[in-house]
Amino acid sequence: MEPAEIIRRDAVERRRDVLERLGAERDMWVSTAHPDHGPHQVPLWFLWDGQAVWMCTSAGSATARNVREEPRVRLALPDSFDVVLLQGEAERHPPREVPKDAADAFAGKFGWDPRTEEAPFVYLRVAPRTVRAWRGEPELRGRVVMRDGVWLAAAQA
Repeated sequence: MEPAEIIRRDAVERRRDVLERLGAERDMWVSTAHPDHGPHQVPLWFLWDGQAVWMCTSAGSATARNVREEPRVRLALPDSFDVVLLQGEAERHPPREVPKDAADAFAGKFGWDPRTEEAPFVYLRVAPRTVRAWRGEPELRGRVVMRDGVWLAAAQA
């Protein structure tokens, strides 16, 4: 298999590509950690609302328990060539406290509405503080496209 030629993108192109993928993809790897039990990683469905990632998991899951103790999380789209990594703090929301537009959009995207389940679920909302994006070694330099919750290419976009 021949490696694909990598054309280095500028910050504006990377930001555009990240936002496009956040709007289109279904799955995201969620990494959490518990002070006593260590790291935990799981794939979850997600919705990008333009500002934050919304996910849903069982209220008793390790992910839900971990973010209660340590809200800092790392998120990753599932592609090792076109890498997108997000960092932020997860906010826990019981279904009755989730904004209706976010819960409706989540249900519409996946055809599943956690608000109708008998078992308790919790929504997790993560507004990214840092986003890194790169395709191969040529793009490692300049891979930070969001810092402190601000897109670095915002002025040009």
